[in-house]
Amino acid sequence: MKFKTDLHVHSADVSNCASISAKEIVQNYLEKGYTSLVLTNHMSRFTYKNNRFDHSNYTWEQKVDYFMDGYNKIVNIANGQINILLGMELRSNRDENDYLVYGVTEEFLKANPKMMDETLTSFIDKCHKSGLLFIQAHPFRNTIRITNPEYLDGIEVYNGHTGHDSRNDIANLWADKFSLIKTSGTDYHEECHIIGGGIETDEPITSNTQLLQILKSGNYTLLRNSGVIC
Repeated sequence: MKFKTDLHVHSADVSNCASISAKEIVQNYLEKGYTSLVLTNHMSRFTYKNNRFDHSNYTWEQKVDYFMDGYNKIVNIANGQINILLGMELRSNRDENDYLVYGVTEEFLKANPKMMDETLTSFIDKCHKSGLLFIQAHPFRNTIRITNPEYLDGIEVYNGHTGHDSRNDIANLWADKFSLIKTSGTDYHEECHIIGGGIETDEPITSNTQLLQILKSGNYTLLRNSGVIC
């Protein structure tokens, strides 16, 4: 038996560009046979100031609490039916690049109030000291700047967002060229998005510790679109 985990999922509770509720996410992923997903809500200035509200005057602790509320909500709704892991998609105030950070904890978030303002190399160093993985999301989309691969643990070689051309074939070749960890994710935001990204493993992924070990080992199969195994 194989087990499926999506590595790139957004909920409307935190990601202002998403319209899918926590309840719908749980229901839809269960229907598609997934046993786990990583909730990678956006951590950026737009998370706290957008066309729905302005939380820019929140303290950093309040901002993290808001971010964590979205995660805790989906965990409660899932009620053990599907494993929900905490991740994030970080965008700094320095450019428009997006980075998936795996292994994140509430303690790490609260300990790094300047994460959106500090240099990339400084923040990556903090991630590595905390044992986290730092992956560039959809690196070949328009408006995205390709990051020096020496700084990265990996890149997203399949991004299933139907509203963008992520040039996944080029990302896959880039990962091969620089021996980077390969990840795949649906980049789920809306009901109309096709759930089919992620990884397939021989055992269900139930914790961030386990996720990091599996991604580092390469002991998984990438999923691409409609659950097709590649």
